[in-house]
Amino acid sequence: MKVSQMLLALAAATVLVTGCAKQRAPAHDALEKIEKSLADVKTDAAKYAPDGLKGVETQYERLKASFEAKEYDNVLAGTPALEKAVGSLKDAVASGKEQARSALAAAKTEWEGLSADVSRQVESIQARIDELSKAKRLPWGIKKDEFEGSKSAFESMKTQWQEATAEYNKGDAIEASAKAKTAKGMGDQIYDQLKIKQT
Repeated sequence: MKVSQMLLALAAATVLVTGCAKQRAPAHDALEKIEKSLADVKTDAAKYAPDGLKGVETQYERLKASFEAKEYDNVLAGTPALEKAVGSLKDAVASGKEQARSALAAAKTEWEGLSADVSRQVESIQARIDELSKAKRLPWGIKKDEFEGSKSAFESMKTQWQEATAEYNKGDAIEASAKAKTAKGMGDQIYDQLKIKQT
């Protein structure tokens, strides 16, 4: 009786091992396929869909741990959902790229207007400062300390404008436009302080 029980247990174990061995190959292939698919999109995903990438990588690592623990049935059960998640990640990346293209196009258009406006401001403010610096007396409504403050603000504005131009020359129209807007806002304040008429 005991011998027969041992043989039965041995047969069951053999079937179990054989079943696991049969599941190993498809589980390995499934993980390998997902790993390749994820590698293809990983760089872009880090830029355009970082949160989605983190979630997919967490799922992948969980299935990888199951594979290493020889829980091949868990791997095979979980791969369809992970494949779907990778597909959604690719869609998110494509959407992010399209949004980035649209934002870049808008920034380039905005830059053209800002570039003309800020360049004109710089010329006008410089001319006004030169004029007031040569005058024996500042005009009514402009105090000496305010004039000195405006000159200092103008230097900061020019620095901001130089940084904006540098960003645009590097190809980052979005950052360039943001800095140019700041420069224009500074220019508008100096226009008010120095009583420069808007043209």
